[in-house]
Amino acid sequence: MNITERFKFFTQKADNIVISTHIIPDADGIGSEIALCLALRSQGKNAICVNEEPLLERYRYLDPDNTVISRSEYMSFYAEAEIDLFIVTDTNSLERIGDGMKAIALTAPSLLFIDHHPCPKEVMEENCIDTSKAATGELAGELIQSLGIPLNREMALPLYTAILIDTSSFRYPTVTGNTHRLIGSLMDTGVRPPHAYNMIYGTKKLTYMKLLGKVLASAHTTKDEKVAWLTLTEDLLEKFHVDTEDTLAFINHLLVLDNIKVALMFREMGAEIKVSLRSIGTVDVGIMARALGGGGHDHSAAAIIKGTLDSVIKTTVDKLHEMLLMTEAKELAKGHS
Repeated sequence: MNITERFKFFTQKADNIVISTHIIPDADGIGSEIALCLALRSQGKNAICVNEEPLLERYRYLDPDNTVISRSEYMSFYAEAEIDLFIVTDTNSLERIGDGMKAIALTAPSLLFIDHHPCPKEVMEENCIDTSKAATGELAGELIQSLGIPLNREMALPLYTAILIDTSSFRYPTVTGNTHRLIGSLMDTGVRPPHAYNMIYGTKKLTYMKLLGKVLASAHTTKDEKVAWLTLTEDLLEKFHVDTEDTLAFINHLLVLDNIKVALMFREMGAEIKVSLRSIGTVDVGIMARALGGGGHDHSAAAIIKGTLDSVIKTTVDKLHEMLLMTEAKELAKGHS
């Protein structure tokens, strides 16, 4: 059974469907769940999106029909409702959707992950997971089309935004002709790229520009310039009154550097440091992130490490630079063999 057949099998036999995504959701998870919910409702399904926390105000424009509610709202109004199918978008682990949502998911007789992140083979074989897709939104769009459901603008804007965000405006190597063909279909519904871009990235305050300048001024590289990194402290976020969500793309500014192979951003989160990793596609940063206890794609990944900013930066940069040099040495040896 392929992915589209599996999706049809699970959704056709279900009437009451709950769709969720990971905690601290991004536009890919949110856009995918909204579009899937609207598509399934168009088939007469009783579908609803339920996340651990309420939808952030910055994403409200993607959900004019209020398909997304919080777990607390669900427990207040739907606690006794029967669930036939529980769908999770943009992750393949129940541990990532929050303890409360996990408890709800475990009451459903059927569970289906719709995702594009790497996972064990046995998980992939039982769900709708395709790591070749540029975004979960791309997969969600194709699954909707596989049911013969016409895309409308209400579905298309969340999907377009999902793909836009998860590809850093279509710059990652996972973007394919099929990605753009789906984008064409989404635009045919009336989605306008300038509007979609401005709505998700938003117009910025001067404080945002000043913070970006401050963070870029913290840029460092290894001597060979193959690894570059930025730092973002809690003090800076507080001083400039900038939402953390607005800083996620800061790291992409490093990808234009000469000789760059791996870009890093270290962000303080209390006693932990979030390490974001990016590459231009020639280095698998997913493997590097897993070596740090995290995970992700070959071009975009992350890990969370306990420790002080200075200590985490030093140990992480040293470790990843060594991994990079070892990988390059192996590739060079292959070329000479």
